[in-house]
Amino acid sequence: MSWSLYDLHGRRKYLVPKERWAFCDAALRVGGETGTFCAVLAFSGARISEVLALTPDRLDDGNGAINFETLKRRQRGIIRAVPVPSALLDCLDDVHGYRAAQRDTDQASVHLWPWSRTTAWRKVKAVMLLAEAPAFLSKPKALRHAFGAEAALNQVSLTLIKKWMGHAKLETTEIYTSLIGDEERALARLTWRQAKRKFRR
Repeated sequence: MSWSLYDLHGRRKYLVPKERWAFCDAALRVGGETGTFCAVLAFSGARISEVLALTPDRLDDGNGAINFETLKRRQRGIIRAVPVPSALLDCLDDVHGYRAAQRDTDQASVHLWPWSRTTAWRKVKAVMLLAEAPAFLSKPKALRHAFGAEAALNQVSLTLIKKWMGHAKLETTEIYTSLIGDEERALARLTWRQAKRKFRR
């Protein structure tokens, strides 16, 4: 299958960093379960179904990570640990009380968000609207791509991005090498030196 970060209309499928952070700010303003769900999507690069499958016992304070089951595989039980900010774990505890739930065997395996995929998708779209994201990017997949894109732009190794995102093949992860980063823009600007004068005419 051929993967691309651009759709058939030539539009990108990912949020650029300023759009991603605007989404995070909007999620924190909304707060509650919607806010935590959106924040986990933004900071982990996980698929929407993988976030919905989270339970308190998958939140790993000692490792500073969230342990996701990779669901797009034929084999079940493939777990990947994705490092996340400690502030995100604290926020999850404030809203969901997962640290106390981890000490209760009945509560430790209860889903943090008891929603359907449709409900989750709708909540993400509402936060995207609040963040003033372009309409064609108002979907959870844009957050997953944004995570991979920003990691690649910050020169995180492809093998590590592959692990964090749960890709089966490195070829899938390699789509993030096609992005325009700051260094490429700086080089391009060298060819634009006369542009300002030309456009002022």
